[in-house]
Amino acid sequence: MRDDDQLSIKSMNFAVAVINLVKELKLRRETIIANQIGRCATSIGANIREARYAHSKPDFIAKLQIALKEANEASYWLELLYRTDYITESVYKQLDANCISIRAMLVASINTAKKHSD
Repeated sequence: MRDDDQLSIKSMNFAVAVINLVKELKLRRETIIANQIGRCATSIGANIREARYAHSKPDFIAKLQIALKEANEASYWLELLYRTDYITESVYKQLDANCISIRAMLVASINTAKKHSD
């Protein structure tokens, strides 16, 4: 991971935080939502990483769009965990703020890539 790639750094940190949350959830025997959020949260960074070696500009954009969709899904599962009292409001707000930041960076990257592909 390059030191100057803030999107990769943020997505990796988010994935690590969610994996730690998944461990806690599974100790509490919550596996359905834990598996869902674990998959989408780790997929964000994986797709960002894949985008680096995209075959073309459209492929690059597609990978970032998948990462954006996964980040949006992660926010859904975080809200559901909060509303069902599996996580506290402070945990929810911290993780969701990170997810919102990643989404904003992805939108900006996608828009920039689209602008430069015309």
